[in-house]
Amino acid sequence: MKRKNWYGRDVGLQARMAFTMLLLTVVYIIFTFVLFRFTHLGFIIFALPLVGLFFQYFFSDKIVLSSVGARIVDAQQAPELYGTVQRLVQQADLPMPRVALIDSAMPNAFATGRSPSHAVVAVTRGLLQQLSQPELEAVLAHELTHIRNRDMVVMTMAGSFAAVAAWIVQMGFWFGLGSRDDRDNGNSFAVVLLVSVVVAAISHMLVLALSRYREYAADRGSAILTGSPEQLASALLRITGAMQHIPSQDLREAQPLSALFIAAPSKAGVMELFSDHPSVEKRIARLQRLDQSMARS
Repeated sequence: MKRKNWYGRDVGLQARMAFTMLLLTVVYIIFTFVLFRFTHLGFIIFALPLVGLFFQYFFSDKIVLSSVGARIVDAQQAPELYGTVQRLVQQADLPMPRVALIDSAMPNAFATGRSPSHAVVAVTRGLLQQLSQPELEAVLAHELTHIRNRDMVVMTMAGSFAAVAAWIVQMGFWFGLGSRDDRDNGNSFAVVLLVSVVVAAISHMLVLALSRYREYAADRGSAILTGSPEQLASALLRITGAMQHIPSQDLREAQPLSALFIAAPSKAGVMELFSDHPSVEKRIARLQRLDQSMARS
């Protein structure tokens, strides 16, 4: 398998992102119809979240970095880390992203930003302490693949559908969702609440499925870019093993950004259907098969 194959788009991931966004759009249109049918404030409640999505699209990187206390570093402040990212982006033919450090003992990393030219790669202090240089390169290549695939912004926008549904329900409680006939207020609110729950559930499950596949795609990109699938497998084992020794409070604080991280910030395993990451065992099995395929080519 030649490294140049990595430069093409991951067709499977692109198809899943398009399909997920299509389904979410259909669900949201149905939700909007119900909202307009049963409420007085349909247009206002519909429009305000879209304004929020606009700001989230352009400022999601700043919001994410601020929420984890990350600081942007340059070549003088973190020469080894910065140099490693610089070498990898040259191989990957990507713009140089900003590099950020997170002062956390939890070994993890993520990429964020709306496009390759507005991207950030962030790593924790714990990751730098736990991994060898080849393992670190594999993790950084994984994050650069997310940037290459542009899946960060798709995840941000897709995840917002469930947030919009929850926000609309909250507005309903504040302003009073009712039918055009006050005698039917109770029934109307029950309909809106039921549809909101269904929309939130469907949106959440679709986003989880997309999130799991994007991790497989980024694992593949890392393996091809570095030529060493075994290094990423080793890094995943080391990260998840070290996670068992991180205080539970630190892991809980990282949970809101779980889908962004290379490994879920948790100790106990959850049923994969309800997880934003595939199991480490499945990821390593795929990497091993990829390693065998690369060895034969």
